[in-house]
Amino acid sequence: MAMKIPNTAGMTKRALIDKANTTTVIAAAVAAFLVVFSLVSSHALLSKAMYQNRVISTKKNTLEQLNKNLAARDDLVKSYEAFVSTSQNIIGGNPAGSGDRDGDNAKIILDALPSKYDFPALASSLEKLATTQGLQIESIVGTDDEVAQAEQQSAAPTPIAMDFQLSVRGAYQQIQGLSEVFEKSIRPIQVQKMTVNSNDGTVTATITAQTFYQPEKKLELRKKVVK
Repeated sequence: MAMKIPNTAGMTKRALIDKANTTTVIAAAVAAFLVVFSLVSSHALLSKAMYQNRVISTKKNTLEQLNKNLAARDDLVKSYEAFVSTSQNIIGGNPAGSGDRDGDNAKIILDALPSKYDFPALASSLEKLATTQGLQIESIVGTDDEVAQAEQQSAAPTPIAMDFQLSVRGAYQQIQGLSEVFEKSIRPIQVQKMTVNSNDGTVTATITAQTFYQPEKKLELRKKVVK
């Protein structure tokens, strides 16, 4: 009986082709992976480089602004020293004196427009103005709102009104003198209403008015997120 001899040459050729195809597929897959990995890596590196450039640019701008602020600070210090070291203050008083018109210019400015809501201090000032005219204080009415007003600080503060009502008693000339003192006061006082009653030569005046204070400017240190 004749034996059939397998075609080993054909089988070997087919095996080689299959092996070659497998190698090609693997090589193509590796190449595709390397291409995709390179693209992703390149994009990540490019994004990181762009982010670092934005961070560096922001830091550079911050440093430039800081240098400008320091220069402005130095100029402000020089201006302030010149402002308070004058031989005569802005209202003609002695900077080193203790009279009504004395005190350095910084004190004069704070007296004209205080930086804090302080109604007791205002009441003391009103009492002094009235008593220097020989008037008797009947009442000083207002709101001691210092705690709530302490939260009014901002980066761009504006003057805030302080309402009050003053009632005094004395001669008509004394009442008139108080009105003139209010007009000449370094601290602005806006009289909104005045009621005057006379009885046997004694005049009682009730004055409804307001003055102002301006909160301190708040220094804001902000953080910026660079994206």
